[in-house]
Amino acid sequence: MAPISEGALRPARRSGSVLACVSVCTALVVGFVAAINLAVPQLAASSLRPTSSNLLWIVDAYVVIFACLVIPAGAVGDKLGRKGVLMAGLGIFALGAVVSAVAPNVAIMLIGRAITGLGAACVLPNCVGILLHATAPERRSHALAIWAAATGIGGVVGNVGGGAVLSAGSWRALFAAVAFVAVCCLAWAARSAPRSARHDRTLDLPGTLLFVAAFVALLIGIIEGPEQGWGSTVVLIAFTCSLLLILCWVLVELRAPHPMLDPRLFRSAALSSAGLGMTITFFGSFGLFYVNASLLQYGRGFSVLQAGLGVIPLTVPLLVGTRYVPGLIRGIGIPATLSAAFVLTSAGLLGLSYASTMAYPVYAAGLFVIGLGIMLAAPCLTAQIASALPVERAGIAGGLQSATRELGSALGVAVVGTILTAGFTHHLPADLGRHTPLPRTVQEALTLAPADHTAITEAFIHGADTALRAAALVVLLAGALVVTGARRAQRTAPK
Repeated sequence: MAPISEGALRPARRSGSVLACVSVCTALVVGFVAAINLAVPQLAASSLRPTSSNLLWIVDAYVVIFACLVIPAGAVGDKLGRKGVLMAGLGIFALGAVVSAVAPNVAIMLIGRAITGLGAACVLPNCVGILLHATAPERRSHALAIWAAATGIGGVVGNVGGGAVLSAGSWRALFAAVAFVAVCCLAWAARSAPRSARHDRTLDLPGTLLFVAAFVALLIGIIEGPEQGWGSTVVLIAFTCSLLLILCWVLVELRAPHPMLDPRLFRSAALSSAGLGMTITFFGSFGLFYVNASLLQYGRGFSVLQAGLGVIPLTVPLLVGTRYVPGLIRGIGIPATLSAAFVLTSAGLLGLSYASTMAYPVYAAGLFVIGLGIMLAAPCLTAQIASALPVERAGIAGGLQSATRELGSALGVAVVGTILTAGFTHHLPADLGRHTPLPRTVQEALTLAPADHTAITEAFIHGADTALRAAALVVLLAGALVVTGARRAQRTAPK
């Protein structure tokens, strides 16, 4: 059967509804990463009786499956039709949330989280593909900017919405609410999303399996690093396996007639720098999300709901200013826009590290500055990645954006979490510092020494401040590499 032409299928008059739909779907699957972190204290005290390792994987099973399958799911959407894969993904996402909501034990909970991650992997890349397909070429930069803002807002929506549900109900209510929203999104997508062309490219099974295995090993190493130690046998084996699998994947893809993701694409300075830039942007934002809720609760005495609402200043630039970013990029260029983005993000993280005990308006100003940085970076990087691949490979483009985001998110949590824990344990009162095993969280320390509440809280703030400063430095230095790559791409681009 002859493929349906892209132009014949694009319903321009419905592009606004499509943009709204895919933005809400995106905010849902991104926000769920943040929302589950708020539920950890309730889960820890629940009838599931999870160990600390169980809790880690209840949070991270979703991220691992999501990140590892997002590029293959984009390829499936390109071949079989993006609308169908998006709708299937939303249904799978809702099913996984329901399984988690009724889970009687940790094993069923982990199965539910993995199912939800599979659904999210089908949703996110095909949102990009549908959006590019439904939007006229001259409007794509604007539409991608709005969609990119939704990815940034998603984390905040997860904090605020998750905090509201958890304050009114239990962790089971959170999963039930997520399932309900996913079903509503499914109905919306069925009504508004256009069908896209199906393409005859064969699915690259060997390359896909190697890529997924390499990414799984990499994420296991990153996730287990803070718990097991970065020099532990488990972590070193995971990283070694990941490196070997990546080398095998490159060799297989270079010989494949229709590779899932051609490694030669990364010779493009624009694509490689944009991928690194997306990783660094989400490294900073999710490193912040990991610290922020606890910092507001322990440092300021905020409730869970207040902590969720406390991050709202970060969203203001994303909501108000995103529409102007494409025009700014045309005016000053990509390198200058990215320079401003990473300087602002780094400055905001650094400012928060000194404002953790100041009046909340000062802290809110730091969040606002970080929001400005994300507002500039996300649309610029999203457009760079999307433009590096033809529109018929839009699902792969969306998958690549999603994979780099999830990798950055996992790295942000792992690196910031490691530095936070090291700083916290170093500043604990002497009696607790000699305790075996050493308490690694505020809750563990308070259980052992409830009378030392003030000293334990101060130790946590010290650790959080150090972690935020380290994140600021990483964002600044890695951002400089991204800007250098963008400038090289600009010099070598055809005139």
